[in-house]
Amino acid sequence: MTQGHKLTAKQWISRASFCFGNVGHSAFYGVMSTYFIIFVTGGMFNGLKTSVADKLIGLITGLIVTVRILELVIDPLLGNIVDNTKTRWGKFKPWIMIGNIVSVALLLILFTGIFGLAKVNWVLFAILFVIIFILFDIFYSFSDVSYWGMVPALSEDSEERGVYTSLGAFAGTIGWNGLTIIVVPVVTFFTYLATGQHKEGPIGWFAFAAIVSIIALLSALAVCLGTKEKHNIIRNSAQDKTTIREVFSAIFHNDQILWPSLAYLLYSCAYVITNGVLFYLYKFVIGKPSEFWIVGVIATIIGFCTSPLFPVLNKFIPRKWLFTAGQISMALAYVIFIFFRSNVFMMDLGLVLFNINFAQLVTVLTLTDAIEYGQLKNGQRNEAVVLAVRPMIDKLTGAISNGLVGYIAIAAGMTGTATAADMTAHDIRTFDSMAFYIPLAFAVLAIIVFLTKVTLSEKKHAEVVEKLKDQLAAGHDNVSASVAKNTVTATVKATTIYAPVDGKLVPMTDVVDHDGQVFPGKGFAIQPTSNHIYAPFDGKVCFTFGTRHAFGIVSKDGLELLVHIGVGTVNMRGDGFISHYNDGQVVKKGDLLFDFNRQLIRESGYQDTVITFFTQPHRVTDVSPIAYGSTIKHGDHVTTVKFK
Repeated sequence: MTQGHKLTAKQWISRASFCFGNVGHSAFYGVMSTYFIIFVTGGMFNGLKTSVADKLIGLITGLIVTVRILELVIDPLLGNIVDNTKTRWGKFKPWIMIGNIVSVALLLILFTGIFGLAKVNWVLFAILFVIIFILFDIFYSFSDVSYWGMVPALSEDSEERGVYTSLGAFAGTIGWNGLTIIVVPVVTFFTYLATGQHKEGPIGWFAFAAIVSIIALLSALAVCLGTKEKHNIIRNSAQDKTTIREVFSAIFHNDQILWPSLAYLLYSCAYVITNGVLFYLYKFVIGKPSEFWIVGVIATIIGFCTSPLFPVLNKFIPRKWLFTAGQISMALAYVIFIFFRSNVFMMDLGLVLFNINFAQLVTVLTLTDAIEYGQLKNGQRNEAVVLAVRPMIDKLTGAISNGLVGYIAIAAGMTGTATAADMTAHDIRTFDSMAFYIPLAFAVLAIIVFLTKVTLSEKKHAEVVEKLKDQLAAGHDNVSASVAKNTVTATVKATTIYAPVDGKLVPMTDVVDHDGQVFPGKGFAIQPTSNHIYAPFDGKVCFTFGTRHAFGIVSKDGLELLVHIGVGTVNMRGDGFISHYNDGQVVKKGDLLFDFNRQLIRESGYQDTVITFFTQPHRVTDVSPIAYGSTIKHGDHVTTVKFK
């Protein structure tokens, strides 16, 4: 028997919507982080004297770097705002739409050169640029934090999160690298329509930004219409709002946020810096700007292969080794870029190796798992705050990239109408050091950090979730505490619980794990004699653990139970469990919910005991006597529970 259940139409729509969402989102980021500075160096100040244009390029480059570094502290605060948002659409969707609409409008203003203001009053231009760029970055961050922050809200299953993250990364490959394919043709085409000249002009750049902006808005709309947040027992057990102080505490007191973030920072610096200068490599060093589209084609093809392949590989290869393999591949690419760029075949091979990496996928999944890790450590579940860390790093590396691109463009004379023929040996050495040697060092350091400091593996995350389950069983959660304060005046309700499986009734105090610890909480256990789990009452299935060894169900009167299949079975990672429902499905007493392989459980060294316990024990005021020691069939009466 193997894990699995058939995906519904809604689940397919949810996956497809989230996937398409990152096509426009990633393309929009590419325009902002890479092509805007190319527009600045090559088109924004056309018509001005070279000396004045260079000063303005240096001014804008410096402003972008400064503004983005100063805004690094803002992203966690934005994440906190998102985390504390409550609307009927959830907490993520409103910010995805608001962030996209505002940032699109501001980006288009920037691509007009603020309506050519620099040619009239460069001081006023600089002031307005700072204001517009800060607002643009803030609202883009709201969208970015909310998009990736949805991942843990869409599923608590680490494997399912991997699917969503892989789909997002796959779509991001299309969005990001698609720009590389279309940028020169689109900009040149629209410039030609407006001026009759075959070059990259300001009107072409504006048209390029407008096209990407439309795609970004459509992608955001798809995410908002096609996905739905899940509200499960673990997620709802940390409902308290977080303060600004707790926002930063959640980050700096969680080592499994800090170390993966540092490794990702090193990788991202290397990747974004190199991507930022590849256009200059082809235009000014190799002297073949018309072949730049090859970069996008290769990156897109590799992205098509690597992103969907990640969940498959991750079933057999731990995340840390996938991260390492990707960084080694990147390092080899730099060697080719430095020593073999005159060879077309070797350059193409280098581009292939450069794009074979799983760093973003691994980092997002590790940070996502760090949410439960942090919840276990400090009791706070900071979803958007934690996942704001990655876009915060992207901002920093984008700022570094923009700064270096601007510096290289000025220092090597790669501005205005310059060509490859104008480049000197000194210019090429300057280019190589910034574009390849420094990023190579970053790629190697990323491997060292990840292998030595990141300990939150897939197995450890499953253990963390299991410990959170134990806390729920013992009533040590924010929801139970708040419920306990309000039970004095609450109306008493009653729910009758029926046996979910055939077998022998035993008290939970008789259930001991491999460490000799008694299973915590209030409830009962059954030593099963069959391989089937049935609904213990009329109600709704709240959620299923990612390892498929437990599920939460709530009665129509509001009593929450967790049915835990086996002891130690979290380590089986879903092997031997088949569900016959979908999360959120309304069920009737006696409906078949699960098949589980008792023989496989015992052969794996674990107990097959089925434990049923209350996830909010503070609400329970009375439990009728349970006939421990008796043999029962599924559907037989076990107890009646009164609760507030």
